[in-house]
Amino acid sequence: MTTMFRKALGALPRLGVQVLDLGPGAAVVSRRGGYTATKTSVDSWMVGGKRPDTDTDTSADSWGLHKAAAADLCTRHVAELLANYEVNCVFDVGANKGQYGRQLRESGYRGRIVSFEPVPEALERLRKSAGRDPDWRVCPFALGRSESVQDMHLGWKTMNSLLPPSAYGKKRYKRFADSRTEQVRIRRLDQVMDEALEGIAEPRPYLKMDTQGFDMEVFAGAGERIGDFVGMQSEVAVLRLYEGSPHMSEAIAAYEDAGFEITGMYPVTREKTTGRVVEFDCVLARAESAPARLR
Repeated sequence: MTTMFRKALGALPRLGVQVLDLGPGAAVVSRRGGYTATKTSVDSWMVGGKRPDTDTDTSADSWGLHKAAAADLCTRHVAELLANYEVNCVFDVGANKGQYGRQLRESGYRGRIVSFEPVPEALERLRKSAGRDPDWRVCPFALGRSESVQDMHLGWKTMNSLLPPSAYGKKRYKRFADSRTEQVRIRRLDQVMDEALEGIAEPRPYLKMDTQGFDMEVFAGAGERIGDFVGMQSEVAVLRLYEGSPHMSEAIAAYEDAGFEITGMYPVTREKTTGRVVEFDCVLARAESAPARLR
């Protein structure tokens, strides 16, 4: 029997709308058409398009499609890890405007979120997002190795950092040429954890860090309390954008020394000319912390 969905798809071309049928319950509908789709799993497709009368991807180039695919895979992987490890509190360090927190909710995570963001403009947007969520808390400061007040480089959109840009970073991003600094408060992670986890009977926290080169400083500030986390996520650099930031190998070695093991690596940015990956999202978990049903 032809479903209403199939009948509707069949009628659209007569209205000048092109349809790319992906199977039961899924289709790409476009007035311009030219879309292609590649099946990546039982229920997943990678969809790409071309500008009219050209062979150029609508995503500007194939790297754009690769980036979107990697981001989607990372989001799915993290959602599965949080569910499997029964995570009930996510520490969102470097929250910016709340993009990661919203992504968590859209992926089905219903536990507590504690977001850390010191930049006033981003903090205002973050508070608006969190204000509609009773179990999403916002902390208006940065995290680091020690309690202090430091200058943060601002005006770099989502790339504001407590570190200055490296020579490579300046070459790659024009935005690094213009910046201003503003003092922000920095606290240690181990000094804020008890308050963040208050009211959770059996805490199973997850640490996400996206601090533009400062992740290892945040990690160091957890001290012995890093052992409380069942999993973590860090943006690690192969090509360093910020002066003094650690190389990927150094960061991963420190995470592994603390008992975490890699469960996924996803390219965040890469050079269009050479194809070299600049940064990865590295997802890790502490296998010994996995629920008994997973072992």
